[in-house]
Amino acid sequence: MAESAISRVVIIGSGQAGVECAAALRAQGFPGAISIIGDDPHLPYQRPPLSKEFLKSAADSSLPLKGEAFYAANNIDLCLGVAVHFIERDAGRVILGNGDVIPYDHLVIATGARNRFPPVVGLDPDKVLELRTLADAQEMTSRLDQLRTIVIIGGGFIGLEVAALLRQRQVDVHVVEAADRLMSRVLTPMMSAEFANIHREQGTHLHLGVVAKSVDGSRVTLSQGTTINADAVLVAAGVVPNVEIAAEAGLAVQNGIVVDELLLTSDPNISAIGDCSLHPSRWGSGIIRLESVQNAVDQAKCVARRLVGNPAPYDSLPWFWSYQGEAKLQIAGLGQGMDDAVLRGDPATGKFSVFAYREGRLIAVESVNSAADHMVARRLLAGGRSIDRDVAGDLSIDLKSLL
Repeated sequence: MAESAISRVVIIGSGQAGVECAAALRAQGFPGAISIIGDDPHLPYQRPPLSKEFLKSAADSSLPLKGEAFYAANNIDLCLGVAVHFIERDAGRVILGNGDVIPYDHLVIATGARNRFPPVVGLDPDKVLELRTLADAQEMTSRLDQLRTIVIIGGGFIGLEVAALLRQRQVDVHVVEAADRLMSRVLTPMMSAEFANIHREQGTHLHLGVVAKSVDGSRVTLSQGTTINADAVLVAAGVVPNVEIAAEAGLAVQNGIVVDELLLTSDPNISAIGDCSLHPSRWGSGIIRLESVQNAVDQAKCVARRLVGNPAPYDSLPWFWSYQGEAKLQIAGLGQGMDDAVLRGDPATGKFSVFAYREGRLIAVESVNSAADHMVARRLLAGGRSIDRDVAGDLSIDLKSLL
């Protein structure tokens, strides 16, 4: 169906990508009907603060993406607390778990991802803590005052953000990470090492290159034989994209829902965006799936532009952030495949950056408490420009002068 014939857009997913797509459609003048379907019963809310500001304040706030009045004012229909049971592509409609049927001219799948549970003996999803939804965060905050010792399975962003916050509350924290370094999927070895130092200085016990072997009540046994008696176990071992509804509908699926450069699936009437979308990218190698607010927002806007008749390939520079105690980490670009790294600044001062190179060309910049480096890096990388490694490491050179 051509975009000009679209009068009804249905969005599966009430997270950042789904809500931003609806908002962008209205901002760009789409006059038709818009429906957002989400299995979470809460008014759509921000997820990143769940492991940052929410736990820090222990406030019972829904952290809304938009105020409730926004949806009524923009004639966006919210269908919350119900899942999509099936997509009938031939008929152009979705069947909900409660039996309701909603037709669409164009469908946007923004189903996000869910926590991955590693194969640990005795690890019961109903008895451990997670941090993916508002309900998860509320459960954790309700237990904060009773926490004395916690085991966090996973040394990625969320696990380490929580570790830093809990150390501020004097909770004894053990982080168990299967890789031999922290945040290995997203950081250079140099920056991983610095964050290991940061967390050890905060008093966090790091168990690297180790997995949880079993959980027996309050006792967690690690693969090298260490036993930890804990009040709680938090699982933060990465995520799995929610692709089942797309796969059942016959769409191409790998480690995400496969889309082209316009974010269209194998069905021209269906797009996929956000954490569940596997898209081609010049910033990575081949096709990639990104888990970030930036990616969700920019992909949502890309689809909205196409649906109102202004198509353009998705080509946004990836960038990320993570707050871990006093260390504010910001990343521009993707460092996978790097073969060289240059340190700018002194980690002892708490303000520094790592510039990652591949074959002599800058591909990513990781900055701690150095917003200026981050912003310069984003502008240079987005413009296809590099920085000589000698310049990158020279504090006497103002990087803004390179813009």
